Amino acid sequence: MELTFASLSEISDAVKSKKVSAKEVTAHFQSRIQALNPKLNAFTSLNQDALKDAEAIDARIAKGENVGALAGVPFGIKEMLCTKGLTTTAGSKMLSNFVPPYDATVVARLKQAGVVVMGKLNQDEFAMGSSNETSFHGNVKNPWDLERVPGGSSGGSAAAQSARLVAGTIGTDTGGSIRQPASFCGIVGVKPTYGRVSRYGIIAFASSLDQAGPMVSSVQDAALTMEAICGHDPMDSTTSQKAVPQWSKNISTNIKGMKIGVIKEYMKGGLDADVQKTFDDSLETLKKMGAEIVEVSVSMTEFAVPIYYLVATSEASSNLARYDGVRFGYRSEFKNLSSIDLEDFYGKTRGEGFGNEVKRRIMLGTYCLSSGYYDAFYNKAGQVRRLLTNQYLAAFKQCDAIVSPVTTSPAFKIGELVNDPLTMYLNDIFTTSTNLAGLPGMSVPFGMSKAGLPIGIQLTASHFEEQKMLNVAAALESVSPVKGKNPHVI
Repeated sequence: MELTFASLSEISDAVKSKKVSAKEVTAHFQSRIQALNPKLNAFTSLNQDALKDAEAIDARIAKGENVGALAGVPFGIKEMLCTKGLTTTAGSKMLSNFVPPYDATVVARLKQAGVVVMGKLNQDEFAMGSSNETSFHGNVKNPWDLERVPGGSSGGSAAAQSARLVAGTIGTDTGGSIRQPASFCGIVGVKPTYGRVSRYGIIAFASSLDQAGPMVSSVQDAALTMEAICGHDPMDSTTSQKAVPQWSKNISTNIKGMKIGVIKEYMKGGLDADVQKTFDDSLETLKKMGAEIVEVSVSMTEFAVPIYYLVATSEASSNLARYDGVRFGYRSEFKNLSSIDLEDFYGKTRGEGFGNEVKRRIMLGTYCLSSGYYDAFYNKAGQVRRLLTNQYLAAFKQCDAIVSPVTTSPAFKIGELVNDPLTMYLNDIFTTSTNLAGLPGMSVPFGMSKAGLPIGIQLTASHFEEQKMLNVAAALESVSPVKGKNPHVI
């Protein structure tokens, strides 16, 4: 079996049937990481005990024990998720020496399913960014073109998966941070319904928006991973009590008769020509497969980006207040010159510990939450967010799933937008609504630009209707022109 391109179930079945050992699988992907990570900067740290962890799985199999649905499958974990004994910096100097004493629930459940954690993956600082250029560890490079960004904030996860440094990765999505890099790197990325996945042990950015999800090579692998990580968690009161379906067993490419919605407010133009062609091709393909394309209206999407940045920066300013150099995080050096007062202590510590993008968002959020402005900004954003959600729910009474572009363009060049944050924020125009409404969303590769870069299509469904979304994605995947293509770095 060619391990590099094997699916999650192929690896797991081979390990459980002893055709290959978990240790051999782990060693294979370790060699790929050693060879390719210096070009990509996707991994920030490696699990030095990965081979021992793999041996433990082999030993359990030898005893006839149940080792889980993902036995021996090597995974990389985004730095936002706590991993017991492994450095977890969230891409920030502020947490540069933080080694968690426990696993996030997502990581614990992956281990329970038999996954071997290979190491931690690079990201934008505290998940704030759309290009993976704000990380304390330096920027990640896109495996399809090393001069371009992999997207953000889960750029390390996307690049590692695209170059097959591991068999699966986990990212987090606050405003599109799984779907946008998945589109840029030609992989499948899923943000489940808010509440499907526990946020316990995930370093908080914007608590009402954050959700972890799989970034893998196929729709089937995404479904398998979701089955492992989803479900109620007593450690997170926002998780749903709903049972976790067996998505992977029920995936169907037969979408005949399904109604696929297109949001008319998205059809105003302004897309890159290659993205527009990919989107048009996806609609034609869905029609040929027997689906009915219907136009729906979600007029509040016009306000999605400003609402998102009001909500996200406000919650970020609150969540990041804990990093004061006393209880948590980096502390400035005061050995030779002590601080003048507490304000001076906090100012130097937080000024040195946070990067520019994080400081920008903390200042925006603090302003939105300040006395006299809370009602005008944060409170008003919450009210409009509710209206947006209601419009989506009305739209899903007319269709089974909604299809749209993921981003306005394919991957852009490193440094191209780093000094233009507003343009960078507008790159999230198609993804932020999903987080604000708590809906499931995903990106599936479906097109190639003239420059040879992958382009994804976004699918969205109503709350807890992931199966419909996965089925439409599987249908597109089955005829995708990206299928079988691999980045040049491989």
